Amino acid sequence: MSIFGSLEALRQRPIPDLAAARAARKGFRSLTIDRENPAYGEALVDVTEQGIAGQNYYYSSHNPPYWHRIEGATPKLLLRASVAAKLARVNARLKEAGLELYLFDAWRPREVQAYFHDVWMPSEIQKRRPELSGEELLQEVERYWAAPTGNANSPAPHATGAATDLSLRWISGELLWMGSIFDDVTDIAHRDHFESASGMCFSDEEARANRRLLHWVMSEEGFASHPDEWWHFSYGDQLWAALSGETAAHYGLANSE
Repeated sequence: MSIFGSLEALRQRPIPDLAAARAARKGFRSLTIDRENPAYGEALVDVTEQGIAGQNYYYSSHNPPYWHRIEGATPKLLLRASVAAKLARVNARLKEAGLELYLFDAWRPREVQAYFHDVWMPSEIQKRRPELSGEELLQEVERYWAAPTGNANSPAPHATGAATDLSLRWISGELLWMGSIFDDVTDIAHRDHFESASGMCFSDEEARANRRLLHWVMSEEGFASHPDEWWHFSYGDQLWAALSGETAAHYGLANSE
């Protein structure tokens, strides 16, 4: 019997082809937000106060590749109450194998979003691909960093309190190996990177199995997953609606007060 128990089957289940998800992402912030939905005005809760593990990555200085606290970051991990409840259900399932979710980020202040979208990411890309500029550079930035919110009808996903970045760890504290650091902005961060990689080593095979497990336990609870970021999941925002084939999002901008 595997140490993962019944969850071992999820470690063996391939992540499906994500071409359709990548296509669905395009223009997702133009989808309708249903302000009549009962969930629309739902409050934010600090998930760490509800027994969900994590530390805000941008508030810490132990956060490669940045290695400094990001101006404007919050120490809290705030999510909509229904999203937090879903995470708790995922944790209950993981607990059978001695595992739990570990959150890096949740609701994100606009100042943090703007820093990465406008400053850090363009600079980092240009170091590696100096030929990119203008619209081409912006498109590459926005593969990983959404534009900060400028319109309440088109909020950045993390501004809604419906999106979270997370991984898996043993309840004893050790994170499972996922094949890259959080916030790696190269192809290795793509959720399906190891599904088609050749010449895989033991580390790659372990990362593939762990990404599969994370993908399926979250997907089976109704979360949608960003195809190019193994860590990003959401429920109820515009990206979730686009990836799930829904006609409207449940949540707009969240009030952190």
